[in-house]
Amino acid sequence: MERITPLTKDAVPELAEGFARIEAILGFVPNSNLIMARHPALLRAFQQLAVAALAPGKVPQDLKIMVAHIASRASGCNYCIAHTGHIAEKNGVTAQKLDSIWSYETSPLFSAGERAALTLARGGALTPNAVTDAEFAELKKHFSEDQIVEMIGVIALYGFLNRWNDTLATELESSPLKFGKERLEQAGWSAGKHER
Repeated sequence: MERITPLTKDAVPELAEGFARIEAILGFVPNSNLIMARHPALLRAFQQLAVAALAPGKVPQDLKIMVAHIASRASGCNYCIAHTGHIAEKNGVTAQKLDSIWSYETSPLFSAGERAALTLARGGALTPNAVTDAEFAELKKHFSEDQIVEMIGVIALYGFLNRWNDTLATELESSPLKFGKERLEQAGWSAGKHER
């Protein structure tokens, strides 16, 4: 059962421009945004934060979305795990790497820098925060402070999304749900409360 009903795009014409931008990127407007549209100022602020955190910057885009994926996994939000996996695939993360991402610590497909970034994502997404000084020292061997701030911005953005979607049991849209079923179930993922 839906906890809060998503609005339709037509119900909030003042948000059409933002919806069009996200639809151009993803191919659909996420139900998370359509629920957030009930508080237009919150949705606008969220979209601004999302653009700032996810726009091209000093961290490669494929690594940013892998950071988001691991942060979502650490938080346990199956809605966001499906979304970030689906987006990672669209951003050129290979199927082999996606299939191995949950064992990034031992997989030869990940560089030492990627391992350090994904460890930051995992620890940064946990409550209480589990990032250690030793992990941060390893991270600094591979990334500048500007890059680290950019990655923490992604972790924090997904911290908001993980709490939002898991609390609301947001229903997965068809394409990320299909991705999850085809690509993530063998690794233990389940749509659970995010599937109607």
